[in-house]
Amino acid sequence: MDAKFLDILVCPVCKGPLVYLKPQQELVCKGDRLAFPIRDDIPVMLEEEARELAPEEEIE
Repeated sequence: MDAKFLDILVCPVCKGPLVYLKPQQELVCKGDRLAFPIRDDIPVMLEEEARELAPEEEIE
């Protein structure tokens, strides 16, 4: 993922910042506890495609 591209992306739900998790290929919103998938280097920024983070998942 291009760093400049990541700087302009925000959570589609709350407009908050996202954290890029390279190994999982996800963009995570800490506030909403949602993980948006990245497929073929394209972020899928649809709420219905996001997965909810499990309570034990901590994002730094």
